Amino acid sequence: MPKPDGVRVLTNTRGEKELIVSKHMIRRKRIYLPADPEDGVRVLVERLWPRGISKASAMIDLWAKELAPSTELRRWFGHDPAHWEEFQLRYKEELEASPEPIAQLLELVAHNDLTLVYAARDEPGNSAQVLQAYLDARFPGD
Repeated sequence: MPKPDGVRVLTNTRGEKELIVSKHMIRRKRIYLPADPEDGVRVLVERLWPRGISKASAMIDLWAKELAPSTELRRWFGHDPAHWEEFQLRYKEELEASPEPIAQLLELVAHNDLTLVYAARDEPGNSAQVLQAYLDARFPGD
C-alpha cells in the first residue's frame, strides 16, 4: 500500500517499523560557530562541555551526553585517522545500546530541524558525523 506524501516509515532501535509524518533536516555544526535560527533544535553531543564556551552563548536546547562516545572509546580514538574506521564501528555499537536517547532524537527530528553540535576540529572524522549517519539510516527511502 503506497504511503501518502509526507509520511515515512521509521525503523526504531528495536527494528520495529513506525510511521512518522515527516523527517526534517539533520545538520552538524561546531559549537564555536555562531548559532543560527536555521539550526532548529541544537543538541550538544559531547560528553564534556567544550572549553571556552559559556552555556548561555552556546544556545544549546539539549545536552545529549549519553550519546557521545564513551570515555574509553574517545581516549582510544584520540582523533587518530588510522583509528577512524574502527572507531565508527565501535561507536555504532555504543549507539545501538542507547535506544532511549536515540528515540528522543528521532522524535525531535520527526518534528524539527536538528543540529548536532560538537567541539572536535576534525571534519570529517568526528563522532557527530557518525551519529548523523546513524540517525539518517533510521529513515529509509530518504
